Amino acid sequence: MRAADPAATATMTAEFFRALVAGGVRHCVLSPGSRSAPLAVAALRCEPLGLRIFVQLDERSAGFFARGLAMASGAPTLLLCTSGTAAANYFPAVIEAHYGGTPLIVLSADRPPELRDCDAGQTIDQVRLYGSHVRWFHELPLPEAGAAAERVARSVANRALAHAQGANPGPVHLNWPLREPLTPPHGLAPLAPLASENVLARNDLPSPSLAEIDALAALTRREERGVIVAGPLPLQSDLADAAVRFSRASGWPVLADAASQLRFGAHVESANVAAAYELYLRDGAFARAHAPRAVLRLGSAPTSKALRVWLESHAPSDYWLIDSAARFSDVSRLATARSASDPGALLTHAADALGDRARVSRWQSAFANAERAAQAAVAHALDAEAALLEPHLARELAAALPDGALLALSNSMPVRDVDAFAPASSRRLRVLVNRGANGIDGVTSTALGASAAWPGPVALLTGDLAFLHDLGGLAAVRDARDLTIVLIENGGGGIFSFLPIAEHRESIAFERLFHTPHGLPLRKASELFGIEWERVGSWEHFRAALKTSLARGGVSVIEVPVDPAANVTAFRALARVAQDAAAEACA
Repeated sequence: MRAADPAATATMTAEFFRALVAGGVRHCVLSPGSRSAPLAVAALRCEPLGLRIFVQLDERSAGFFARGLAMASGAPTLLLCTSGTAAANYFPAVIEAHYGGTPLIVLSADRPPELRDCDAGQTIDQVRLYGSHVRWFHELPLPEAGAAAERVARSVANRALAHAQGANPGPVHLNWPLREPLTPPHGLAPLAPLASENVLARNDLPSPSLAEIDALAALTRREERGVIVAGPLPLQSDLADAAVRFSRASGWPVLADAASQLRFGAHVESANVAAAYELYLRDGAFARAHAPRAVLRLGSAPTSKALRVWLESHAPSDYWLIDSAARFSDVSRLATARSASDPGALLTHAADALGDRARVSRWQSAFANAERAAQAAVAHALDAEAALLEPHLARELAAALPDGALLALSNSMPVRDVDAFAPASSRRLRVLVNRGANGIDGVTSTALGASAAWPGPVALLTGDLAFLHDLGGLAAVRDARDLTIVLIENGGGGIFSFLPIAEHRESIAFERLFHTPHGLPLRKASELFGIEWERVGSWEHFRAALKTSLARGGVSVIEVPVDPAANVTAFRALARVAQDAAAEACA
């Protein structure tokens, strides 16, 4: 068995990393290991070129930290590990990135072919480890000297970038077998930037055809009863202006998911943006009387179950799915037309075809009146409630964050609470969610990663089980900037109390099998990880703690105790209040 040439290994791996940096990679999350040493050293040599390295011991948390970085920066993040189960621990984050469309480049070191399948230590089958959950898999050759090997390294890096950030962005897996010796040669020279002409261009979305534009404009002319349904979109989404222009020209209201990047921003001042639809479309006179006949869908699947059921119960005759990533995000199977073109260009050109005059209709006014009435009724009901409850918390937190802040949301109830109770606002607020696979794993790590790349303050609203699930991720607090974690302490999985299984209570051991109270003093994490921690007992206390945390910076936790039974009762009561208010406003 031939030993590796350390100089050849150093040169080929350096060319690979130089190509990644030239292509826009600025962050590398590294999980330490022996077999990956040549790759780690190559990454280190690229720091003067603009690559920032984060060292994370726990690969599972590291994967979600990298995803948070990629989501906040909008650029692919490199995720680097050694051989064996290290890469397997990245899998949950890879799955989330696959379904959530986040550009990640996973680079795993591996044993050379002669050490595979022979009981060598720290060796597993890493070929196509992530199966169908990556946009592309490739195994690099063993490093060797020469210009041809260097061209291979640059070519693979460029292909990885193209697959990771193309029309359908997502994770890529590269596996690199390396022979010993793994130590670099002495006296490595500094790396020079790669010439820009050697960098491949990023894939652009196709422009809409004239036929598409005409068809959409014709649909809006003949159909007044339409809605724009906006699901979660990337943090860097720039669809707001185009969506508002189309909404005004068509007269169709925008039902904006909290994570659509359309619910918050200056565009709200001139747009018919609905936010409380999760409450008033559940049932009642308004929901029954205002079934749409046309729908234009943007983004991923919306959070709101009430919205989905409402559309399924009143299946529209025309349902356009704007699906540039070709993900066929149509769980209700309602789509009658699909466009794979640039959504911003399609909406802008369709609005131009409709003319500059805003369409005024009873349909549009009905949604605007229902939204105003529902928001006023919910605000009045919450102001009269002194108890610490999740709907009020979601509304308070969203309202308190400054312009330019990032709000990260855990799955289960936090994302649903904000979706239902945070009204539209002209403040520039972006919302981050892990809605690819909708799990609670890696929530804290994702927020910590996002905070390391986001230019303003970041707040995370999360539950106690999600927090406990990713406790080890708090080791990354040293790399975070400003993150305030608002921790809902309701003694377990609060979302299960909303499900039909909760009605069976102890006949099916509901508390033990579903609500799963953990009984752990989570505050002790503050001592282990060196973070500020405050448990609040009133709304005045919460507001003061939040103000202090945002001003202080760093990472801190505000623990908010919530009674789960009272919370379920309050949520359902608020939904009825919103339904009644919407119906009365449009009677």
